[in-house]
Amino acid sequence: MVALTPDCREAVDDSRTKQVALECLLAGIETAHPEVRVEETISLREETLEIDGAEYDLETYDDVVLVGAGNAAGQFAAALEDLLRPSLTAGAVVTDDPVETEVVDVLSGDHPVPSDEGVRNARTVLECAREANEGDLVLACFTGGGSALLAAPAGPLTVSDLQAVTEALLACGASIDEINAVRKHCSAIKGGQLARAAAPATVVTVALSDVVGDDLSVIASGPTVPDSSTYADALSVVDRYDLSVPDSVRELLRAGVDGDRAETPTVSDPVFESGRTHAHVLGNGRTALEAASDAASKHGYNPLVLSSRVRGESREAALTHVAIAEECREHGTPLEPPAVVLSGGETTVTLGNQYGRGGPNQEFVLASALALENDGIVVSAVDTDGIDGTTDVAGAIADATTIPEKAGRDALDRHDATSVLESADAVVRTGPTGTNVNDLRVIVIDGDRSE
Repeated sequence: MVALTPDCREAVDDSRTKQVALECLLAGIETAHPEVRVEETISLREETLEIDGAEYDLETYDDVVLVGAGNAAGQFAAALEDLLRPSLTAGAVVTDDPVETEVVDVLSGDHPVPSDEGVRNARTVLECAREANEGDLVLACFTGGGSALLAAPAGPLTVSDLQAVTEALLACGASIDEINAVRKHCSAIKGGQLARAAAPATVVTVALSDVVGDDLSVIASGPTVPDSSTYADALSVVDRYDLSVPDSVRELLRAGVDGDRAETPTVSDPVFESGRTHAHVLGNGRTALEAASDAASKHGYNPLVLSSRVRGESREAALTHVAIAEECREHGTPLEPPAVVLSGGETTVTLGNQYGRGGPNQEFVLASALALENDGIVVSAVDTDGIDGTTDVAGAIADATTIPEKAGRDALDRHDATSVLESADAVVRTGPTGTNVNDLRVIVIDGDRSE
């Protein structure tokens, strides 16, 4: 399902340990694909749609409409269309990985920084929701990347305003909760506003989570669920990180704080008190970790999932992971080699004024490779959507011998991981994977443990 470039396969051919790392990464990505998640979590028996245990009688609805956004929204739409035909009557989703469909309009957008085309198409999704009536079912599918791809500027803001604030947020090291608090309050569609547009139709959300803790109000900035963040929260993020944002953005947030703009809908908003909105998470980082763990076992390695919630600076997380791997290698704890240590979540990179190409997963692998003091350990990490940072690289695989010390330290200092990893044939390129459940890290410790 994942189309690796030939050079990626060739780079691991001489190392069983690297091959195992790659197979675990691929297993995690593939099990998180919408086609697989729909098959495993949604069924249609006669006219009863069952989603993760909840049932919806399609005969009671006039029309069934699909809306959505995200890196995997096209694949999601295709899988749902195959399942729901002929009940599905219309729909529109925005993605950066379009696929062919017959009923749903799969529209293009850009990620991680929104574009003019993406904004136009996000407005199409918004209009599609507005056209729904009380007797309709609006099925909303969201995946990671939806915040950038479903970009409809609020009030006086322009596309360039959204681009500027997005670039500032992505570079400052803020958490995804903080980033999306700002995005929601600069938007006409996020933070429950798509559900408000669709009311009084019934809205059922299905999501693939790319956020730690699976908070539906953070996934794709929560277009169809209540929003607990406020204009004051958004403005505090801008101030806390001393972001250089357009005056129009700061003025809009200040107007919201002063009560001159309506807040995003909360749990007490009539649209959510009506009982006509429902939401289901069909897959997440844990889903990918469990599949990667199973793959490790099949290869004869003892797996250990550290956490699906790792966050913080990539290079700091790298040191902790390396320390655990070396403990396994030297002393057989917390598990005996051959072993695979896994983690998920979302690490960040705080950029300075000058930086090169890279992303959190590449920086994690680079910092890990430079920190390793033992042979027999391979460190790998990918962003499951195939796009690490703003590069065309998903991540990397490396060991203690992969990166020259001086070049590696220089690249790490300049946040330019891609260049040195490419030179070492250590990058993993998958192209768009059709999914996004955030970071997946796989550390393989071989069985020839030193005493």
